[in-house]
Amino acid sequence: MWRRSFSTLPKKQWDAVVIGGGHNGLTAAAYLARGGLSVAVLERRHVIGGAAVTEEIVPGFKFSRCSYLQSLLRPCIIRELELGRHGMKLLRRSPSSFTPCLDGRYLLLGPDQELNHSEISKFSKHDADAYPRYEKQLERFCGFMDPLLDATPPESLQGASSINDKLRNKMYKSAFWARCLRHAVSLGQKDMVDFMDLLLAPASKVLNNWFESDVLKATLATDAVIGSTASVHTPGSGYVLLHHVMGETDGEKGIWSYVEGGMGSVSMAIANAAKEAGAQIFTNAEVSEILTEDSSIVKGVLLADGTRVESSAILSNATPYRTYVELVPTNVLPEKFVDAIKHSDYSSATTKINLAVDKLPQFQCCITNHSSPGPEHFGTIHIGAESMDEVHSACHDSENGQPSRRPVIEMTIPSTLDNTISPPGKHVINLFIQYTPYKPSDGNWEDPTYREAFAQRCFKLIDEYAPGFSSSIISYDMLTPPDLEREIGLTGGNIFHGAMGLDSLFLMRPVKGWSNYRSPLKGLYLCGSGAHPGGGVMGAPGRNAAHYVLQDLKRI
Repeated sequence: MWRRSFSTLPKKQWDAVVIGGGHNGLTAAAYLARGGLSVAVLERRHVIGGAAVTEEIVPGFKFSRCSYLQSLLRPCIIRELELGRHGMKLLRRSPSSFTPCLDGRYLLLGPDQELNHSEISKFSKHDADAYPRYEKQLERFCGFMDPLLDATPPESLQGASSINDKLRNKMYKSAFWARCLRHAVSLGQKDMVDFMDLLLAPASKVLNNWFESDVLKATLATDAVIGSTASVHTPGSGYVLLHHVMGETDGEKGIWSYVEGGMGSVSMAIANAAKEAGAQIFTNAEVSEILTEDSSIVKGVLLADGTRVESSAILSNATPYRTYVELVPTNVLPEKFVDAIKHSDYSSATTKINLAVDKLPQFQCCITNHSSPGPEHFGTIHIGAESMDEVHSACHDSENGQPSRRPVIEMTIPSTLDNTISPPGKHVINLFIQYTPYKPSDGNWEDPTYREAFAQRCFKLIDEYAPGFSSSIISYDMLTPPDLEREIGLTGGNIFHGAMGLDSLFLMRPVKGWSNYRSPLKGLYLCGSGAHPGGGVMGAPGRNAAHYVLQDLKRI
């Protein structure tokens, strides 16, 4: 755990300053330092990692407090920064998914195709035969999308530009769209039409067109609504189904993994790579204002304790709202730009509960007589979602201002594969819960009684599937949307730094006209999940932004 105090800062003038020590900020710092710049990372909290953090809230139990699985971290970053050498160890999950049913049945899914066929056949022979074709199609679509994640959007130039810059920009845009056209042609018209349907349609429509089994559709549908306020019936939710096969573990596509030591180990590995390259990282160093010169160019940052840190390049790993509305002084940025940032969607219906338990849950649909982990414990356990209608009902409660009466819960138990995060015989359990509105109409998240009542609602729901679960709880840590905003710095509690709808991606992220990490304030860049390609422990926004900064500084 990184706890270097700001008081050890050796100097106050840097080539680049990164606001926030989340994984994207650390990634940007590593690439900037490798590019020869002096870099300071300023983290508000006592520990680095942002949402990819490990904390020992309960003695002896190490929680991945926010993000809890790894797959999306870009392979080029793992390779270029040699994250394995710097301590990142991935723990592959198989099976990767378990859905218990109250009628005594269950569904296991994973990388083993024979297992998948056998398990799905318990519910539908048709679906068992269709499932491999479904995955193959999504894999082809991911092949189309994958190059876009590491590429900078072909944004138009902003402000005055030299002839060379205009020529360079025109050549980049031409090459970019030519590549996209080649990939589209390689897909063929049928797949391109299906791809457009996936992008625009509700997840429920996509899944209904493929499958007939409620349990299989519900299990897959949770991928489409994870971390959002959307229902499975919301148009545009279908494209998030790509997360089912997006990403990889050790080169194997579509495999999600735990990280030894928790998700903070990802951030620590990136921090070690940044430090080795010469970057310096400081905690307890809250930035209160971005300093400007003549309201047109950055000159540094002001810390909460009054310390001034000077730099001509500031990269913000904070949310777009925090960066442009709260840190940049009023009347510096164009009013139209600020309005667009303010009106972006930062809503959240996500709550995370991290638990220390004294035994594994025993699911009544597959009762065993031993205390060691079984296949049902290794992957993501889907609770309270046996049909898409149940997922929609949970969402509907939130739309009416109330936490879901029967929440949709994704349970993971990383200690089944990682013996470094809990005492022997005991376990760490993550509960990713939807839907919980930021401002409930029937109470307040600041009220301890209200919070406890909702936590118990979740635990009792799990008891329906695994009797006695509640009695196994030693202690727990709960982060509602306001907690995520206050503690982690996520505006509105949104885990993606802003909604991931089609109107907020690619050339539209964070807002139209500013998708290339730059801002109207010269020298200020966005390097967090609010920039392309968006949320998840991906690292791409940090890497892409750093390349733009290095490119800009070479032209000065």
